[in-house]
Amino acid sequence: MTATNRETPNVLLADGRETRHPQSAIVRLSAHDEVRNPQSKTGISALVITKNEAENIRDCLASLQWIEEIIVVDAESTDDTVARAREFTDKIFIRRWEGFSAAKNFALAQCTGDWVLWLDADERVTPELRDEIINMLGNNPAAIGFAMPRLANFLGKWIRHGGWYPGYVLRLFRRDAGRFDDKPVHEGVRVDGKIARLKNHLLHYTDRNLQHYFEKFNRYTSLAAEELHQRGRRFHLWDLLLRPGWFFFRMYVLKAGFLDGLPGFILARLSAAYVFAKYAKLWEIQNEHRPDLKSSVSNG
Repeated sequence: MTATNRETPNVLLADGRETRHPQSAIVRLSAHDEVRNPQSKTGISALVITKNEAENIRDCLASLQWIEEIIVVDAESTDDTVARAREFTDKIFIRRWEGFSAAKNFALAQCTGDWVLWLDADERVTPELRDEIINMLGNNPAAIGFAMPRLANFLGKWIRHGGWYPGYVLRLFRRDAGRFDDKPVHEGVRVDGKIARLKNHLLHYTDRNLQHYFEKFNRYTSLAAEELHQRGRRFHLWDLLLRPGWFFFRMYVLKAGFLDGLPGFILARLSAAYVFAKYAKLWEIQNEHRPDLKSSVSNG
């Protein structure tokens, strides 16, 4: 893999001035800075959000080299993420982390193409999906958003059952018709108009090992519990007694997760544990908002 050769680019500062950067258009921003790039001639912009994704970012951006404009918003990575991303794009913005939605809406504001394709750093566009997107956009589609099937790799196994595949995700949309919602976890795009489906799948290298899975587990279950609380969801004991077991049975038996071998079994068990942890944390959050329970625990 070779780095992309580019002339030293202009950097657009937050106050609207342009300057030459000796290495690349890496702009360090405060969380509330707004920067908009000059209009590009490209029909598609790609955006990727990163935080310590040195192991993933090269393969991700390599799968996007057919797109003229690639926007990377980095949450102050401490590894080589930014240096490796620089091999593929000049448009890198370093910004304090304020959540998935805020980061992606900021990245969206930097895009100049008529269409936006967004990926996570652990995802890859296949050549077949690339060709389908190019051909579809060349025919002036009526839809303003496109969902694509996502095929996930878990512990080295492509997961095709258990409800994970095809797992359609909306990843391509018209820039002027979409915006990321404000969910704290598993945020998505809201578009105003028709959504169609593509045939070829997006690859998702979700968890290469169990250590990586559990590094996300605590953070994501906390965010999911907070989202339930904000929606007014009340904890019930059966959330712990029944939900995890039912989730495992549905995923492993009813949706044939057993056909994915041992990784399918591990995934179903861990997914049930995710449900348990999410609702246990919901209980914890709601207890923290009840002074009567706090006092009874402290007096006990």
